[in-house]
Amino acid sequence: MRILVLGAAAGGGYPQWNCNTSSSQRAWRQEPGHKRRSQASIAVSADGERWLLINASPDFRQQILALPPLWPQRDLRHSPIEAVLLTSGEIDHIAGLLSMRERQRFDLWASARVLDVLSQNPIFDSLHSDYVTRRALSLDAPLHIAGHDSPLGLCVTAFSVPGKVPLFMESRESGDLRGSDEETVGLEISDGRERFYYIPGCAALSPALRERLRGASLLFFDGTLWRDDEMQRAGVSGKTGARMGHMSIAGGNGDDDAGALAAFADLDVECKFFIHLNTTNPVLDEASPEHAQARAQGWNVAEDGMELSL
Repeated sequence: MRILVLGAAAGGGYPQWNCNTSSSQRAWRQEPGHKRRSQASIAVSADGERWLLINASPDFRQQILALPPLWPQRDLRHSPIEAVLLTSGEIDHIAGLLSMRERQRFDLWASARVLDVLSQNPIFDSLHSDYVTRRALSLDAPLHIAGHDSPLGLCVTAFSVPGKVPLFMESRESGDLRGSDEETVGLEISDGRERFYYIPGCAALSPALRERLRGASLLFFDGTLWRDDEMQRAGVSGKTGARMGHMSIAGGNGDDDAGALAAFADLDVECKFFIHLNTTNPVLDEASPEHAQARAQGWNVAEDGMELSL
């Protein structure tokens, strides 16, 4: 099984288009240790030829340009991407669908809740139903992903993780912004021999999720912020990570045990990557003490263009 990291940053990328913090300035200048990153997405293949895309970021086209395995391979119109699966309805997970509207055949998988979000905006009707079939995921039910002519050889199990309604839907919600159990999902992806987990958004590590991930061989996990009040400290936003539906790497607000570093300390996950990294996150600076701390505790920081094999 091959895994391509198309993008590793949170919404807006690194550097975000209007961010002028010191770290983003160094990324604008492409200084060593400050690698630019596009918005988070991965692709998975069992045979190296046909691919499942996980989330369609606004940076989809530039990501495809950078990865030859995802280029057209034959005929006048072709794509090795034969299916797309969405883990939430956030803009950085769905906007790339609009670049996939050129009458190309693929199945689009998402929870019923996310499909409903898409159906409420007619711009997504540009994915013509003659070519793109929308299919609803059922939680905790293994799903064998179909390709154009035969199965892709990938089995995906989607499961609910604590999250939040998309930012652009908040004004339409009343009361609890956590939404339904289908608002944000994590994925277990297997080729029948090996498996890994992809969870780019997660507000908390529940007991059930802890046990699901215990002993995993490979995990991509929400690394949006280093500390919960990181953006407040930087003076760029009044929101905390918790308000945005993300648990932070090192916790915050006096509770370091609430962070991912502490939460995973005893779970024996073999290979761990932080992904979906916000432009303010100091872990993006490879010379920072935060980067060193994450590495010392067994974590890697995902980068655009990485390829892993299982």
